[in-house]
Amino acid sequence: MKRAGVLLLGALPVIAAGVYLAVPDGSAEPADTAAAASSSSPDTAGPARDDAKDRAEEEREADDALIADLPPGLATPAKKELAQQLVSSAENSTTKWRTAYVGIEDVGDGDGYTAGIIGFCTGTHDLLTLVERYTEAHPGNGLAAYLPALREVDGSDSHEGLDPGFTAAWKAEAEVPAFRAAQEEERDRVYFEPAVRLAKLDGLGTLGQFVYYDAMVFHGPDTDAEGFYGLRERAMAEARTPGQGGDEKTYLGTFLDVREQAMRAKRPGIDTSRVGTAQRRFLAAGNMKLATPLEWEMYGDAYRVP
Repeated sequence: MKRAGVLLLGALPVIAAGVYLAVPDGSAEPADTAAAASSSSPDTAGPARDDAKDRAEEEREADDALIADLPPGLATPAKKELAQQLVSSAENSTTKWRTAYVGIEDVGDGDGYTAGIIGFCTGTHDLLTLVERYTEAHPGNGLAAYLPALREVDGSDSHEGLDPGFTAAWKAEAEVPAFRAAQEEERDRVYFEPAVRLAKLDGLGTLGQFVYYDAMVFHGPDTDAEGFYGLRERAMAEARTPGQGGDEKTYLGTFLDVREQAMRAKRPGIDTSRVGTAQRRFLAAGNMKLATPLEWEMYGDAYRVP
C-alpha cells in the first residue's frame, strides 16, 4: 500500500483563493486586474508581498508559541518510536522498522519503486527529493548517478533509466549510516513534523497526532481531494476539531470515516486494516494517549507492544 499523487513538500496546506485589492471607491478589484496593476506598479507590489510575508511569519511564530506550551505528545522519543512501529506494521508487515532502510520493490500500485523506512516512491517525488538532498550533502554517493532518471520518471510508474542497477545501488547505499540518517530526516521533515504540528494546532492529543501522521504517510501531503490536507478539509466540513470547540473522539471518528472512503475510492477492495483494526480500536478504547501495552491487527496479523 502506498500514497497516491505527486507530493507537495510544504509543511502547511495551500489554500487557493481569489485575490482582491482595495481601490479608492471601496469596491474590490478582481485578481486578473490586480495582477495587471501589480505588474505596472512594482513600487507597490513589493511592499504588499513583504507585508504578507511578515503576517505569515507572525502567525507561524504565534503557532510555535502555542505548540511550545503543549505536551510533546507523539514527539516524545518513546511515542515517536511507537509511531514508527505502528506505521511499519502497515508498510512493511513488521514493527522492526529499521530493517526497512534497504527495502525496495515495485508493489504494483502505480507509484514505481517503493523504498526505505517510510515507503519513499520514485513516482511520488519524495524519493527524488531524498536523493537530491542527500547528494547535496554527500556528492558522489552511489545513487547520485540516477538523479537524471529519477527526475524523468517522477510522477509515473516507469523504471526507465533505473533498471537494472538502481535497486542494487539503493540497497548498497542504505548500508551507509549517513543515508540511513538522511531517510529519517526526510521522514521527519516531510511527514512526521508537519503532521504532529498541525494535529496540535487542531487540538488533538497523542492518538490524533498519530492518526494525522499515518494519513500523511499513506495519502501524501497533497492538497487535492485524496491528499492529506484534502481529507482534513472534508472531515472539518462534517465535524469540528477540538481546537474549534468540537469533541475529539467525534472528530477523529469522522476523519477516519473520510479516510477509509478515500482509500476505497482510490483502490476498490483495499484492506483498510491500518484504520479499522488499529486506529479505530485505539479510539474505541478511549486510548487517546496511545498508552502501552498496545495491541492491534494488520492484514490479519496480530501485533503487540508491551
